[in-house]
Amino acid sequence: MKRYLPAVAVAAAVAFAAVAATAAPTAMATPAFAPAPGKPAATTASTPTASTSTTAVTKSPVRVVRSGERVDAGRGWTVWLTREGKHWAGPDGFENFRSVVDGNIDPSEPGVSHQSEGDQNGVFHSGLYYGTRKAGKVVLTGQDGTTTTAVLLELPGRPGWGVWYAHAAAEGKGGAAVALYDRQGRLLAELPGWDGRDGRNG
Repeated sequence: MKRYLPAVAVAAAVAFAAVAATAAPTAMATPAFAPAPGKPAATTASTPTASTSTTAVTKSPVRVVRSGERVDAGRGWTVWLTREGKHWAGPDGFENFRSVVDGNIDPSEPGVSHQSEGDQNGVFHSGLYYGTRKAGKVVLTGQDGTTTTAVLLELPGRPGWGVWYAHAAAEGKGGAAVALYDRQGRLLAELPGWDGRDGRNG
């Protein structure tokens, strides 16, 4: 019997090797982490969808500034806001002020004011808008129909008033019209322009 033991051992070893060689490719062909047949692998498609819905929210067109913060309005002009109202200065450094607390505006309903200064090289337009916490834009319309969308500034806390400013070409003896819109594009208030011939002035 002893002379047959090595042969049995060899036969067993050969059989084990054959089984291992046959099983190995099957194990490699179907790794443990592979998706089941007919089912797609997991994706992150939901992540871009959430991101898209977030970025679709319309940003406020109003820039919020600190009380007294000087804003460079371009071409040598500076604008700043305080609780009392609108301040601005031109290239000559001379400071101007328009109050929101002196009783000259009615904050209970939407309104807009307009001041302009300049020469034949261009005009700096600015003013107040008030009576709304949903200001969308202020549009300046020249006598020739050219429109300019103004920059909007407000103090923190949505106080119900703010300041607008814009640069435009000189218009001779006339003046531009000004219109205030909400964020849905509805007209809230306007000042008509004037042509310098009939005395009309907004």
